[in-house]
This record gives sequence, structure tokens and C-alpha cells, in this order.
Amino acid sequence: MSMNYTFSFKNNSFLYQFFEGAKDTFPLVVGAVPFGIIFGTLAATAGLSSWATMGMSMFVFAGSSQFVAVSLVFAGTAWPMIVLTTFVVNLRHMLYGATMVPFYKHLSPFWKIVLAFGLTDETFAVSVNRYSRKDGVTGKRYYNLGSMVFMYTNWNLCTFIGLTAGKAFPGISRWGLDFAMPATFIGMVIPYLVTKPMWASVVTAGTVSILAAGLPHKLGLMAAAIAGVIVGLVCEKIFCNKEELI
Repeated sequence: MSMNYTFSFKNNSFLYQFFEGAKDTFPLVVGAVPFGIIFGTLAATAGLSSWATMGMSMFVFAGSSQFVAVSLVFAGTAWPMIVLTTFVVNLRHMLYGATMVPFYKHLSPFWKIVLAFGLTDETFAVSVNRYSRKDGVTGKRYYNLGSMVFMYTNWNLCTFIGLTAGKAFPGISRWGLDFAMPATFIGMVIPYLVTKPMWASVVTAGTVSILAAGLPHKLGLMAAAIAGVIVGLVCEKIFCNKEELI
């Protein structure tokens, strides 16, 4: 009696989900490429060693907070202010985590740690959309993992390229490559702005960030983030109360 083992590359197979996650993240990775290269270049310019720069990308893995931290280090800012500023910048990850709790709660502690570490803006955007689809497909955590691994590999590779290219092209940070990341973020955020509180929060944060751009130690970012959160919560409370009255 012989047994015939065949591999089925179907929608619910682990490998299929993994590569689907990577594929759906590709457009966002394209925008992150110049961002990672610029980070590697600026970190070297700020005086960080190659080990310290790569260590940030490998263990912190948070592009915006890494940029903020490097700029503050370059400005000679005291470390408590650096910690506080990066903490405020990354507060959005608490919202990401809260959103993913229903999808992660049945996973093992190991899976929770791995996926939480890789919950970047891009991976969150594609993964929450995949988890929310009621299609009966199992193994969606592998979709999440595929997105995370693709982003992580890309970010560290681009950081390394930035470190080496920065030495060969000293003026690379002035080429305007950093425009790609804001454009990518705008593309990620706009489709999810479906309520008035969301729009109020985003418009407020954007306006405050522009008006407060000249504040020292990146305090404008902190002010924008806090203002956006407060306005969003207030508007949500107002509109929820109106719906209850109706």
C-alpha cells in the first residue's frame, strides 16, 4: 500500500497565506525603501556607529521614532526628552494593538510576541483588513507574519544600504527621497477615514504639525499627536451622544 503525499497550494495553506501577506505589502514596501535608506544615511551623519544604527533597525524596528531619535541625538537633546518624544510618536501602536486583540487573543504567547513586535503601520494596514474578512480561511496569522517578515527584511536591508551609500554619496539625504514615505502614509490612512471623528483627528494633527513645526526638540510632533487624539476622542463622544439622542 503506497501513500501519495502532495502539496496543495490553496488559500488556506500556511505558505499561501505567508506569501499573500508579503505580496499585499509590496506597494507599501516600495514607499519604505527610500525612507530606510535615508535613515541609514542620517544616522551615520548624526554620529551613530554602524552597529548602533543597525541595532536600532533590528531591535526597535519603528521608522518614524528612529528618525526622531536620530535627529534629537544629532541636536544634542537630553536622553529623557528623546525617550518621551519617541514614546509619544509611537502611541499609535497602542491603538493598533487594541484593534488586533480580538485576532490575537487565541494565539500562543510566542505568536503574540512575534506579531506584536512586527506590528508596523504597513503591516497593520494590510493585516487588519485580512483578519476582518469573514471568508473562513484559517492560518491568517501566517499572512500577518509574511507581511511582517517582508517589512523587517526590507527595513534592515535599506538601513544597511543607507549606511554604505551615505559614505559614497554624502549628499544623498538632500535628494528628496524622503517624500516617498509621507506619500505612502497618506495612501494608507485615507481609505480608513470613514467617520467624522477620524477626519477631525487627522486634520487637527496635520494642522498642528505644520503650525508647530518650528518648535525645538520635535515638540511639534508631540503637540500634533496629542491634539489629534484629544480632538478625535471629543468628536467621537459628541457624535455618539447625538446618535443616542436620535
